Amino acid sequence: MIEIEGLSFSYTKQPFIENMGFSVSKGEILGFLGPSGAGKSTLHKILTGQLGGYGGSVRVLGKEVKSHGREFYERIGIDFEFPTLYEKLTARQNLRFFGSLYALPLRDNDELLGRLELTQDADKKVSDYSKGMKSRLSFLRALINDPEILFLDEPTGGLDPANARIMKNMILEEKTKEKTVILTTHNMQDAQELCDRVAFIVNGSIAALDTPHNLIMRKGAASLSYSWLEANVEHSAECPLDQTGGDLRLQRLVVEGRLLTVHSAEPNLGDIFMEVTGRALQ
Repeated sequence: MIEIEGLSFSYTKQPFIENMGFSVSKGEILGFLGPSGAGKSTLHKILTGQLGGYGGSVRVLGKEVKSHGREFYERIGIDFEFPTLYEKLTARQNLRFFGSLYALPLRDNDELLGRLELTQDADKKVSDYSKGMKSRLSFLRALINDPEILFLDEPTGGLDPANARIMKNMILEEKTKEKTVILTTHNMQDAQELCDRVAFIVNGSIAALDTPHNLIMRKGAASLSYSWLEANVEHSAECPLDQTGGDLRLQRLVVEGRLLTVHSAEPNLGDIFMEVTGRALQ
């Protein structure tokens, strides 16, 4: 679905993205993770045809992005980081207007509004919407043409946990329909939960590209912590995971059935990002 070879791009004389390459398969969710200014949004704009003047090859849906015409936008959906809606129109009118720009059959507006619990406010002007409501509506706008590739830039930003969960379920549903998703985010939890693979982007380059599981397991769980009761007082301890066989106290507590809790301390994607790049995600 997406093939990039030798991609370079610059806003000035200094290169911003240099010799980047990767591919994305049909039905895959690929996440771009990195700090602000790393090149995530620029890459997003190149892939969606918003930025030209790049070097190398960027092929999306089997064709160089530079050569795509109007038909390209019939086949993709874009959810920008900052909502781009007509605030004097209602939610329903916004979806109807944006839907009128497409020639292909559209998804049902009422069904989409219902999924993200906007039906009750569908006829309210967007200017009266909260930030989270605008984010939900922008996401629905990206789905209205039933796109083959969905480009999402910080889709759950500003959402409460309940609506973020609904949106993430909808993203996973798109994957089951063999839709491809490009997810640009600072949120390592979203990336770890949703993405088949993640790319760590720093200073316009890909520092690592793999599945979240593989990236985490390269480092492995650092330690195991456990707790137990002694004279009605709770105690806790930890030991390196590869040395649990030599922890006599742990073995004794297991035999005696006195363990209260046992937890392994795996790193998360944020930890791995710091280790690989020396920088924080935020």
